[in-house]
Amino acid sequence: MANRLKAEKADKKKPANPEKFKPEKEVQVSVKQLVKDERTHKIAGAFALLISLFLFIAFASYLFTWKEDQDKVFRGAAILLPGEEVKTTNLLGNLGAYISHLFFYKGFGAASFMFCSLFFVIGVNALLGSKIFSLWRNVRYVIVGLLFFSVVFSFVFRSSSFAWGGAVGNLCSDWLVRMIGSVGTGALLLLGGLAYIIWRFNPVFKAPTFSKPKTAEPVKEGATLVVATTATETPEVITPNKLKDGMGTMKKVPKTQNEEELPVELNFVEKEEPVGEEPVSAEEMEEEEEEDTPEIPLAVETPLVQKGKGKQPPPQLELEIKTYPEVDQPEVPVEEPKVEQKPVVNQEPYDPSLDLRDYKYPSLDLLELHGSERIIQDPAELETNKNQIINTLKNYDIDIQKISATVGPTVTLYEIVPAAGVRISRIKNLEDDIALSLAALGIRIIAPIPGKGTVGIEVPNVKKTVVSMRSMLSSEKFQHNSFSLPIAIGKKIDNENFIVDLTTMPHLLMAGATGQGKSVGLNAILVSLLYKKHPSQIKLVLVDPKKVELSLYRNIETHFLAKLPGEEEAIITDTKKVIHTLNALCIEMDNRYDLLKEAGARNIREYNEKFIKRKLNPQKGHQFLPFIVLVVDEFADLIMTAGKEVEMPIARLAQLARAVGIHLIIATQRPSVNIITGTIKANFPVRIAFKVSSKIDSRTILDAGGAEQLIGKGDMLISYNGEITRLQCAFVDTPEVDSICDFIGTQEGYPQAFFLPEYVDEKQFEGKELDLDDRDTLFESAARMIVTSQMGSTSLLQRRMKLGYNRAGRLMDQLEAAGIVGPSQGSKARDVLIKTEADLERHLADLI
Repeated sequence: MANRLKAEKADKKKPANPEKFKPEKEVQVSVKQLVKDERTHKIAGAFALLISLFLFIAFASYLFTWKEDQDKVFRGAAILLPGEEVKTTNLLGNLGAYISHLFFYKGFGAASFMFCSLFFVIGVNALLGSKIFSLWRNVRYVIVGLLFFSVVFSFVFRSSSFAWGGAVGNLCSDWLVRMIGSVGTGALLLLGGLAYIIWRFNPVFKAPTFSKPKTAEPVKEGATLVVATTATETPEVITPNKLKDGMGTMKKVPKTQNEEELPVELNFVEKEEPVGEEPVSAEEMEEEEEEDTPEIPLAVETPLVQKGKGKQPPPQLELEIKTYPEVDQPEVPVEEPKVEQKPVVNQEPYDPSLDLRDYKYPSLDLLELHGSERIIQDPAELETNKNQIINTLKNYDIDIQKISATVGPTVTLYEIVPAAGVRISRIKNLEDDIALSLAALGIRIIAPIPGKGTVGIEVPNVKKTVVSMRSMLSSEKFQHNSFSLPIAIGKKIDNENFIVDLTTMPHLLMAGATGQGKSVGLNAILVSLLYKKHPSQIKLVLVDPKKVELSLYRNIETHFLAKLPGEEEAIITDTKKVIHTLNALCIEMDNRYDLLKEAGARNIREYNEKFIKRKLNPQKGHQFLPFIVLVVDEFADLIMTAGKEVEMPIARLAQLARAVGIHLIIATQRPSVNIITGTIKANFPVRIAFKVSSKIDSRTILDAGGAEQLIGKGDMLISYNGEITRLQCAFVDTPEVDSICDFIGTQEGYPQAFFLPEYVDEKQFEGKELDLDDRDTLFESAARMIVTSQMGSTSLLQRRMKLGYNRAGRLMDQLEAAGIVGPSQGSKARDVLIKTEADLERHLADLI
């Protein structure tokens, strides 16, 4: 009876209809989905277009009906009430008349038409679902244009009864007239109009030339004058009519510099098109068949034939500018991975991120946009450089057939197609001459460009564009990729983001002179990993002999850093500790290979997939293996102080550690052969070179020249997949890195940093006999582990306790001498002589 009463009370407390009481979170989710819905955007776009059309019709009608409606609209919003019997003459009725009155009379006057364009831009972008027009650019134009044109209209039509400038324009115009007078106000507005036109349309102003018109140069008989144009323009054809004056007579041609003196009486024969033209003599046709002049692509022309001897004038080439649609990409929002809370069931896949299930990835708001992301193209600069290149090559009797330009953030690549018979080595040897003619630093010639039949000339831009890290990380290529360790390095000359997978490198060597961008490059790589990976998926081992470059990352110690047991600082600065850390990484590598061997996996990806599917037993030492990335900021200092003790473990890791998920990033500012040895270079296939001082240093890093021609400030060459590519490194400033590390550091992390295997120098045990009174500090822990698992295996001690082989073997010998395990049985595990933990505790007490 009591139980029934309790049940009835519980039923009364329940709501009558549970579906009506939705949780607040579900309501928020539904609202968010409604806002993000594509149909909502289209409806909003159509509504914005309707507003634009409504305002335009109302404003246009107000220009003609304002007098009839003025007494009515002065009543205010009351004319919009249903009870008011007011009739206006505006095409859109009372509402159109009242809104027009607000915008014109009380607002900005005729400049209010700019609101129509603003709503039109908003509507088109939303309805079509793409960025057809730049909203922010149009907002700026509307804000400035409203204020400026309202003042102009008010000043010009001061005597008019119509509110051309509106209340705002009248107020500003009257104030200016009182302050600087009518003449000063007119001059100021004229200057403002010119400034607005320049800002809005950026017209090109050219000074008039008063030089005498050039006469046609003599062309030898049978030759053709060719003008190359771009593929997007109609080829220009030079006909004989263009070389005649207005009376139909031929102009006298002066002697050129490289030609012989021609007789005064010259016979010019016009070579015209076949339809409706005069016939050509047989003698001239025979001369045309004998001479075979090569034509430049994209141009068709047969202008003039002159009898006599003379050289062909240099072809007038037009520059083809290649553009790529990478600029102005919309930012892709970073979606935080959703971690579903599921009950722990053995059949469910293992999720390593559940240890930090509330971890939030850094947002793009922590990064800055350093300046404009748009590539600056100066037509005058491009044309000048084109002419200088052509003239320099022409001075050395090198003709070209075509020239094109690709404008990048820092440098512009000019691609030329040499004429038939020109040797590429001749162009390569003119590198210094072209640099002198262009008066530019950092000219680099690629002869030829791999995969193309062209020769590349890289020329630094006068105005350089900063590549911000935010634009790299917000790109589609970075947000949606299947890379295990994606890193965003910079942008290529064609403005394409250079984003690669560190696991495919698998190790990276960076070198360059002081202050040329190495530290910024390291920060760009580390920030890329922090934005993309969960703390359970990657661990960083940071070595910083300079003690200041990588200290920014100390706040993320319990999230992403790895260190030796017992160490206070996770960022390693002492050379001796660096040696111990590198050897500990070698031990970790060996232990991981043992785990892969027992699991039957070839690499870390296959191993982790088996562990996530719960096909491996954690009781046998198996665990989820995160990637480990070793970063060394100044490798030269370690080599100078430790030498082979540092070089050998790094070479061993570079040779073997790829399969088990350990990757190396090494940077140095001294790229000499005694620092970057042959052993190191052989195992670092991917190399980055910033600006260096000599060609020898460039060859040491890249096995090729070119790094000495870089211009600094992040300008670099990367050797990847057998190709050398020029990049502009992405810029991430120190305050940005601080903000990212502070954001991660304030979140809940692991209890401690990721511990590497303990390393003890085996030299201290050399020559010592086995003494039970001098047992290892881990003796009792090893004994309890062996008894608990009932497996006397040395490899088990290595994996579970993260020990080296020598120390684990010495512990096993001590356990045998203490009577805990039996003697060695070859490849089989030793017998465990003590069966329970209670017996072990009594046995350990007897040993003491």
